Amino acid sequence: MAGSIRESATGDAGAGTATVRAPQLDEGARGVVGVAVHRTAEMAGAPLGLVGKSVSPWAEAWRRFKRHRLAYWSLWILAALVLAVLLGPLLYKVGINDIDFKARLAGPSLTHPLGTDDLGRDLLARMLYGGRISLAVGLSAMLMAITVGVIIGAVAGTARGWVDAALMWVTDLFLSLPQLPLLLLLIFLFREPLKQVFGIEVGIFVLIVLVIGGFRWMPVARLVRAQFFSLREKEFVEAARALGASTSRQVVRHILPNSLGPVIVAATIDVAAAIIAESTLSFLGLGFPPDIPTWGRILFDARDYMDLAMHWAMFPGLAIFVTVLTINFIGDGLRDALDPRKVM
Repeated sequence: MAGSIRESATGDAGAGTATVRAPQLDEGARGVVGVAVHRTAEMAGAPLGLVGKSVSPWAEAWRRFKRHRLAYWSLWILAALVLAVLLGPLLYKVGINDIDFKARLAGPSLTHPLGTDDLGRDLLARMLYGGRISLAVGLSAMLMAITVGVIIGAVAGTARGWVDAALMWVTDLFLSLPQLPLLLLLIFLFREPLKQVFGIEVGIFVLIVLVIGGFRWMPVARLVRAQFFSLREKEFVEAARALGASTSRQVVRHILPNSLGPVIVAATIDVAAAIIAESTLSFLGLGFPPDIPTWGRILFDARDYMDLAMHWAMFPGLAIFVTVLTINFIGDGLRDALDPRKVM
């Protein structure tokens, strides 16, 4: 390694200037530095081509998510399940209410890949159709819970005094309510009026989404409120406040985007919880009617035939299990990927 320092004196009162050149590395030193950079990239888990380049936060989150193997493969399994539910009825042309009395309670076969029920209806066709409703209920209830929770948590985290206290009192009140008995009571009271207004299928769907989403927003509100309390004291928020940014601009442009990581994780948990809640209500006979075969409704219909046709209850139960398990693994992966303190 060689370097040189060149000094030159000026003629003014003995003042001098010194110009320092960067050290020049020979081939051996450059090789050592190259190996060190490569090892640092390996230890950080980043591709070598990305060293020295700016990477967006979402690209970094995706890279970290892929290193969580269970979450990564769960994402592909869930995507395949969703595609099967969306495209399956277009490819598998058997009707959900087509009756074949000769094949009553038949096991899986080439004609009926997942078997039939007590009326000879094809279980694969009914599960593909019902999967759309179960997933739609989960996603819709999640969107409702996240929307209400983010709004209440943001208002409570931004405001001070009695507004925050009142909103948290309402949140604690909802958290203290027994959810399942109230779900059953609300569905019993409002089922018929909503069916008359929206029709059977849409009315039950709206009721179940409102009831499930209405009891899932409280954890999200508390989470967002805690994030707002932490973020509103950060330097970048204080800088925006010093530059004259309004409260709404601070929330929309600075605080809320930086608090979305935990909210996304909570959203995945809410989807799984909503699917289980819908299946529970349908299994108790308070969900969709018999001609609308959700996964929970198929389980409800199969409860009296466990000893004669195990496949009837096994396949919808397995679908619920796989869906909820993959969503939970994806939530774990997102939690690790969006947490900057987690080393992956």
